[in-house]
Amino acid sequence: MSLAALFFYLFAGVAVASAFMVIASRNPVHSVLFLILTFVNASGLFILIGAEYLAMLLVVVYVGAVAVLFLFVVMMLDVDFVELRQGFLQYLPVGALVGLVFLAELVLVLGSWTFGTGVTGAVASTAAPGVSNAVQIGRVLYTDYIYFFQAAGFILLVAMIGAIVLTLRHKENVKRQSIPVQNARSKATAIDVVKVPSGKGL
Repeated sequence: MSLAALFFYLFAGVAVASAFMVIASRNPVHSVLFLILTFVNASGLFILIGAEYLAMLLVVVYVGAVAVLFLFVVMMLDVDFVELRQGFLQYLPVGALVGLVFLAELVLVLGSWTFGTGVTGAVASTAAPGVSNAVQIGRVLYTDYIYFFQAAGFILLVAMIGAIVLTLRHKENVKRQSIPVQNARSKATAIDVVKVPSGKGL
């Protein structure tokens, strides 16, 4: 067995086992940690096939941002998962039906899936010699698909602003600092000089 095959079975086995533990763990924090482990092993599989850009993207975006965000949300919100699971049996038949439909679709797709003629040759011919995977993806994104790339970034920016606006709540009777008022303070407005008679205190 070659070294590449050994690493493939190692990464694939750990990824499948950790993915199963994501849905099998009772503790939601453990589920998020197993999800991070799944992403790391999936990035190892991407490195084995020469897609180092996708591996880096998976680690930086999903592990470094999404999964860690899930972890902090689960730990900080203190969600009562016991209460959320109370209506589980009520929706179990509908969920089982949807799962069977998805399973049938996957079987139909995988059963009729074949390689197209000339696909492997076309993929191999697009790879420029001596150029890394990240450089090739960057050239394609910023030349052929630059307008679509910028439109996707604009949509994500609008979605982020919308999420902040929808979730931002101003509580009443909460003291907030006003920067212009704070900078406009002077000695006359900030200090009160009081003459206290001797022996009487404040």
